[in-house]
Amino acid sequence: MKAKITLLPGDGIGPEVTDSAKYILDSVALIFGHDFIYDSKAIGGIAIDQQGSPLPDETILSCKNADAIFLGAVGGPKWSNPNSKVRPEQGLLGIRSALNLYANIRPVKIYPELVGASPLRSEILEGVDIIIVRELTGGIYFGKKSRNKFSASDLCVYTTEEIERIIKVAANLASNRKGKLCSVDKANVLETSRLWRDTTNKILKNEYPEIEVETLLVDAAAMHLLSRPSEFDVMVTENMFGDILTDEASMLTGSLGMLPSASLGESKIGIYEPIHGSAPDIAGQEIANPCASIASVALLLRHSLGLEKEAKAVENAISTAITSGARTVDISLKNQSGISTLEMTTEIAKNIN
Repeated sequence: MKAKITLLPGDGIGPEVTDSAKYILDSVALIFGHDFIYDSKAIGGIAIDQQGSPLPDETILSCKNADAIFLGAVGGPKWSNPNSKVRPEQGLLGIRSALNLYANIRPVKIYPELVGASPLRSEILEGVDIIIVRELTGGIYFGKKSRNKFSASDLCVYTTEEIERIIKVAANLASNRKGKLCSVDKANVLETSRLWRDTTNKILKNEYPEIEVETLLVDAAAMHLLSRPSEFDVMVTENMFGDILTDEASMLTGSLGMLPSASLGESKIGIYEPIHGSAPDIAGQEIANPCASIASVALLLRHSLGLEKEAKAVENAISTAITSGARTVDISLKNQSGISTLEMTTEIAKNIN
């Protein structure tokens, strides 16, 4: 297969983990006989510094012409002034909107060897294998905003169409797994959540009657995600709730450095990125965990390129490396210093077959 992949390294540790992703993609191409062509473009803080915009036109064009997009991370203290009209995060929100990527898929899987890295008790973590589906282009993040000296507002809006399409994504995933779906809202307070719940119930009753459905308020979901995580299969929720719950779910694995994500829409083009952010405090130290980025590569191979065998080979290689004892500092055990980003990457690459 010949495929064009746009790389968006971004800020902080973004370039380091993007290098890891490219290393793995090159390994896959060599082993399985593919031809991956790369186009690297600026996004986020570095794009502001270089071109005055967090999302330059040439970046959008490259992404629209790509078969898949890998993104490192955006943001950092240099650009953290919340009152600034130009911020790195606008690049991320902008590219998702430009490509109409409305479904964010975040798998949360526990490696038995890493149970000790989590602050939760081992018996709670046994059998945890969750996919969290987050609506990505609606809600309070994209609503109209206003502010004056004495007040501010952020408008949260959802349409039935937006809710229906994300529920169908989650339901289709659940249908191919354990057949369990948990929908998360705040219907006791918010009108958008009441619309979310009514629309969800209608879609699931009429089109997915075989699915076992659980509905939770977001505060209860946050509690149960830590008290009984193994009982969840697929969770679906709106933009802001999903942003918070997926970061919380990282504590199940013990590190943000283990969680990949895929942002998908109607076409095969998707953006694949680790959820850990730019981590500017460790940028340039070569200690960032590349596992989330490499797992995101597996999602890229599966969802955008249709290369299931190659995706599984990458996922198996991560598991093999961890089983063999390879650890970066964030998932290292007591009295273990951890290996570098490059060392972890090469350890995983050598296990791809």
